[in-house]
Amino acid sequence: MSKLLITTQVYENYGTADEPYWKPKGGADYVVKKFKDFNRVTETVMALRPQIECDNEFYREHIIGWEIVANDYLTDFERSQWEYDGKITYPAKELAW
Repeated sequence: MSKLLITTQVYENYGTADEPYWKPKGGADYVVKKFKDFNRVTETVMALRPQIECDNEFYREHIIGWEIVANDYLTDFERSQWEYDGKITYPAKELAW
């Protein structure tokens, strides 16, 4: 079994609406568990965009990549939590599909 991993980039506006100053502020990982429709990955990601992306005058989050990974795959953040704390307190955000 596999899951679809979607990665985003977040930007915050440290300026104003009239004079924006956008700074990258990390991102997030989203997963669709038990993903089976391998022939329609791009279509699936595009259909999920409204659940993920945000774009207003002070905050932006955009999809920057996606891939099919093993069902037991851990994101870098999940892996670091496991290594340091022995548990995953903040897992990747799960999307329903």
